[in-house]
Amino acid sequence: MSTLWSDHIAGLIPYTPGEQARIPNLLKLNTNENPYGPSPKAIEAMRAALTDDMRLYPDYQALDLRRAIARRYRLDADQVFLGNGSDEILAHVFNGLFLRGGRALWLPDVTYSFYRTYCRFYDVPHRLIPLADDFTLRVSDYTEAVEQEPAGIIFANPNAPTGRALGLDAIAAIAQARPDSAVVVDEAYVDFGAESAATLLRDFPNLMVIHTLSKSRSLAGLRVGYALASPDLVAGLLRVKDSFNSYPLDRVAQAGALASIEDEGWFDRTRHAVMDARESLVGALRSLGFDVLPSQANFVFARHRTQEASVIARGLRDQGILVRHFQAPRIEQYLRITVGTPEQCTRLCDTLKSVLSI
Repeated sequence: MSTLWSDHIAGLIPYTPGEQARIPNLLKLNTNENPYGPSPKAIEAMRAALTDDMRLYPDYQALDLRRAIARRYRLDADQVFLGNGSDEILAHVFNGLFLRGGRALWLPDVTYSFYRTYCRFYDVPHRLIPLADDFTLRVSDYTEAVEQEPAGIIFANPNAPTGRALGLDAIAAIAQARPDSAVVVDEAYVDFGAESAATLLRDFPNLMVIHTLSKSRSLAGLRVGYALASPDLVAGLLRVKDSFNSYPLDRVAQAGALASIEDEGWFDRTRHAVMDARESLVGALRSLGFDVLPSQANFVFARHRTQEASVIARGLRDQGILVRHFQAPRIEQYLRITVGTPEQCTRLCDTLKSVLSI
């Protein structure tokens, strides 16, 4: 600990990302990366962007990209906010929308752990609302009458790490019940089988939807995310962004993201391939003695009926396969497993047979 640090640094507990191991013949199923590459058109566009123009700053408004995203969702460009990955957008959201007179932010007890990291970083008061025993989010917990309205509400849909999703009626009920609170829906995995709440934006000016190109667009290495919301909410985030970094997306990122958004054919083929592999993987895992939660994401959340999750995770790692094990209350016996290609899923299950001594 350095005596030169700012006063609050020693008390921070940083987010812990999934392991990035250097193991020969590694099968990496712990960080929910897409097993299929990005759109070839995106690769071509990024190569084409590497010209002498790199000496110039990028368009700080990224207007072409914002317009393309807006067209896709039948919105206006001033309803689109861009960031260096969805995690940066979330950071701006916590700073820009959830610090409201000491009111608490509401969020599930089992969800994306970065939310709690941001609560600590920005000193956001918060209330953890337990998921039901089956890890579903109970809408009534978020619509109940209370003496003090929440500063905001945030949840991932589909949820991480559970993979379970709410329908649009449930999201609408929450947004309608809390008109004085920003309701932020983190849809990092929505393209793998759930419904996007973007269709509700015209009815609920307090609603915000956040997407990333890291998962269904296979661009985790590019770091591009976007939020969809009312112009008022977007304007608030722009004030935060332009007080922090006016140029979060470089020229290459803007070119690759634009081409990816416009290549609907590649997007549909690869995401459906992941969904098909997921269904096969769920059946295979159940045959090996796992209970698997219903998933609408590009991962599954599974618990073996007789063997410890930590032991299984170590056994897989010893054979070159990484899965995610969270040592956290309620989920310490679950493994989150990214859906790979059919061949990768077969390797996983064959290795599990060895680890489980089946």
